[in-house]
Amino acid sequence: MDGFINLQKLPDWTSHDCVAKVRRILNMKKVGHGGTLDPAAVGVLPIAIGKATRLLQYLPGGKAYRAIIRFGMQTTTDDLAGEIVYSQPVPNLTIEQIQTVMPEFIGEILQTPPMYSAIQVNGQRLYKLAREGKVVEVPTRQVTISNIKILNWTPGDFPELEVQIGCGGGTYIRSIAHDLGVRLGTQGVLAFLERNASCGLQLPESITLEELERQQQAGIFEPISADRALAHLPTVTLGDTELIKFWGQGKRLPVSQVTLTPANSELSGFVKVIGAERCVGVGEIQQIEGEYLLVSQTVLL
Repeated sequence: MDGFINLQKLPDWTSHDCVAKVRRILNMKKVGHGGTLDPAAVGVLPIAIGKATRLLQYLPGGKAYRAIIRFGMQTTTDDLAGEIVYSQPVPNLTIEQIQTVMPEFIGEILQTPPMYSAIQVNGQRLYKLAREGKVVEVPTRQVTISNIKILNWTPGDFPELEVQIGCGGGTYIRSIAHDLGVRLGTQGVLAFLERNASCGLQLPESITLEELERQQQAGIFEPISADRALAHLPTVTLGDTELIKFWGQGKRLPVSQVTLTPANSELSGFVKVIGAERCVGVGEIQQIEGEYLLVSQTVLL
């Protein structure tokens, strides 16, 4: 059984908890996830099972979140799971002020990940260092925020802003909440987070662990195929059994001997490889000594 699961993570589960539960439900050892989701957060957690765990790196990178940011507060974790270290009402904060500074958070921006995060510094997870009370310098990194749409504004002593955010991988929404609060002359924490899209998977099509277990017990569970999950990549079809054999051996194949779809695809970059009517891996088209060749990157045979 190889493929993907569009898992709907519920609150209070870690991503690791979800992977462990899927292993037990499916009685499989090879299970991985496509991007950590904080324990308090809910929404799409892409899960790969079997040989498909080797394809996680090729899934689409875009993510989308619905978030609620509360102003006038700061916690140790930048969300409501942490200890409150600052609390000061900001009843005069207006949506117009937020709209003025919001463009600064769109595009290629530098971001400092939260201290309580899975980022590694000197080989150690930041959240482990934070729990031990150790203070280290967290390196900034560039992330991509494609759009931020304001959905709702709730004024008050601790006003709340609901937004929809489209971003690239590695973005911390908790950091956006913190940085936006500071930019407005106060503090901000993430009060709610829902990931509604990740790695090409959408929240409306997701299933819970409970539903996964029900389907497995009923014998009707079918993972999302690698072919479907990699639909964003151009497709190379190996129509000859001899070519499939050579592919399995890791040999380079002339592009002139395979079928590339769409036909006008650029002769470069990663491609999904289909053989015997199923996905047999991911290759890369490279120009080597004047000839375009299909070079294997991940072989699933």
